[in-house]
Amino acid sequence: MIGLPDLRSRATDASERMDAPDCDPVALERTYGRFHLVNAVVSGWRWIYRARVRPQLRADRVTTLLDIGTGGGDVPRALLRWARRDGLALAVTAIDPDVRAIRWGLRQPAVPGLALRRAHSSDLVRVGERYDLVVSNHVLHHLSGAELGALLADSERLLRPGGLALHADIARSRWGYAGFGIGTAPFQPNLLAGSYIREDGLTSIRRSHTVAELAAALPDGWRVRAAVPSRLEVWWERD
Repeated sequence: MIGLPDLRSRATDASERMDAPDCDPVALERTYGRFHLVNAVVSGWRWIYRARVRPQLRADRVTTLLDIGTGGGDVPRALLRWARRDGLALAVTAIDPDVRAIRWGLRQPAVPGLALRRAHSSDLVRVGERYDLVVSNHVLHHLSGAELGALLADSERLLRPGGLALHADIARSRWGYAGFGIGTAPFQPNLLAGSYIREDGLTSIRRSHTVAELAAALPDGWRVRAAVPSRLEVWWERD
């Protein structure tokens, strides 16, 4: 049984190794390359697509989506694949401030409808860009209180009328920590070898919020819900 740390409060002093500017570049790229495997199991984006994204899409016009903090870019690639199978038109702008993530993403096979850019959400606000959907995956736990407020404010400014902003993240819990630790242990010597997936994943859980913590911190109009497995979703809709 994996030992459980104190999860009563956020470990905001803990840092993920892949975020360090001097981390091993080979391990970093292996981590980007394996994100799609882990996200397929723990992030719930197939359900989010069906319940939240697909109702916004149309076959007769292109819906625009902004993915903030895209990392390896596996979530927007999956969204585009599912939309294409459903005969729906989607164009995704995926941004990340880390040049290493964008360089890695640009070396992967091109996907129609996907544009990768090195940028902060505030950069796009500054030039007046607007989207039908604004999303992120596993970004909120990286942020301080002030940074969280800035991201949510940027999300509002970046949305067109009738748009939806949805930020999905890990929920901090004993079950989530133990489940991820036990579930990834058999794959650490093989599938996850040489990557930061398991180590940083456990750190991410320690840094994450609970639903109650986010509910107390969200601005007016924003809502949060618990989801499985040990996830949370924060959203806002523009009239």
